[in-house]
Amino acid sequence: MILVANTSMFVIMRQAKKWPAALLLATSVFVCLLLSGCESEQPKIVSHQGMTMGTTFTVKWVSSQSDTELNKLIDNTLVDINQSMSTYIPDSELSILNRTPPGEPLSVSEPLAHVLALSKKISVETEGAFDNTVGPLVNLWGFGPDGRVVKAPRQSELDGVRDRVGYDYVKIEGTQVVKQRQSYVDLSAIAKGYGVDLLADLLEAKGIESYLVEIGGELRARGLKPNGDEWRIAIESPTTAAERTIQRIIAVKNVGIATSGDYRNYFEEDGVRFSHTIDPATGRPISHKLVSVTVLMPTCAEADALATAMMVMGPEKAYKFAETHKLSVFLLVKTDTGFEEKMTPGFNQFLVQ
Repeated sequence: MILVANTSMFVIMRQAKKWPAALLLATSVFVCLLLSGCESEQPKIVSHQGMTMGTTFTVKWVSSQSDTELNKLIDNTLVDINQSMSTYIPDSELSILNRTPPGEPLSVSEPLAHVLALSKKISVETEGAFDNTVGPLVNLWGFGPDGRVVKAPRQSELDGVRDRVGYDYVKIEGTQVVKQRQSYVDLSAIAKGYGVDLLADLLEAKGIESYLVEIGGELRARGLKPNGDEWRIAIESPTTAAERTIQRIIAVKNVGIATSGDYRNYFEEDGVRFSHTIDPATGRPISHKLVSVTVLMPTCAEADALATAMMVMGPEKAYKFAETHKLSVFLLVKTDTGFEEKMTPGFNQFLVQ
């Protein structure tokens, strides 16, 4: 099988049966001489992949032929998103916003305004478990663009930046943004999902009805593969072993998918592991036993942000939140003997038994 790997998920496709090269070539030439344009009439999975947002992306769609022009549009779209929402690019829109003094209005692009507004909506719904102003704390713990640390910050250092953290300190009206404090906005927990959605919209605008888009493990699927099967997604088991193993497989179409986990991005000090997932309420990495959350939503941006929020909440609160909002969610909770699975009824219907 061919695995497209990422930090939390990988897509499984069937490997094509191999034929002797000479026979394949001769057969193809003979058939195409008889049927003009036969290759273009056969639907197949076309793929385009590369690097973006510090990770990989893969776009697969069902078509009769590859499309170089569409590949370029995909690449250009990803460049535009990065230039708008990256904290690693000094002259990105987001970097400019982060340097803008408190109280000074800044006009931003419609895409950035949309993501900021969606972020705030999810922050309100999750009572601050999702907070895109947590950036100063992320940086302090060594998980942002300032680089790694191997030692936990002192309480005085945490106190020094916590008064800048709070999603309500960033006001959005249309495309006008005003920070109430010297807030630092980090969209890493939603930008990849938004990028997936934007590429999905691009494909649909081109008349493509079946596709699978993935950026750094966040995905969106629509339609069916050429053989009529749904797209199959493997949820990774959060082991510490070098090899990557599968916990569950789901079959999906017409849905956005995101997984958040704390089992790969962390550092250790004196035997204590510090996760990259920061709780905005405490200013510290999460310390509960929830290790992985997979969320299915109509859009990948929503799934991306909610997966992060539920990682912050912990297993009990996250499951209750999912039940209350009737979400399709899969949780993996660490136990003394392994991992306990918890899933909502909505998620169960996607499982491949």
